[in-house]
Amino acid sequence: MSMTQFRISLSGTAPDLQVLEDALQDADPSVLLDIEPLSRVLRISTLLDEHSLLPALGRGGLPLSAGQLERVPSECCGGCGG
Repeated sequence: MSMTQFRISLSGTAPDLQVLEDALQDADPSVLLDIEPLSRVLRISTLLDEHSLLPALGRGGLPLSAGQLERVPSECCGGCGG
């Protein structure tokens, strides 16, 4: 199983990243997330698919619709074996 990257444009107050990370880690302990400071985009790298990620985001205080979730195409070339 490979990691998938997602981007979410944030408007308004940013979510509490620690609360959000805790909720996501309950579903995927390997999840990584951060916010790009200039663009206010939440970046998530996870093993979860959209259908599993959306409820986890909601439990973390960031309820979204599927249309707000942008899947980033894979950048993996396979060269490192990952």
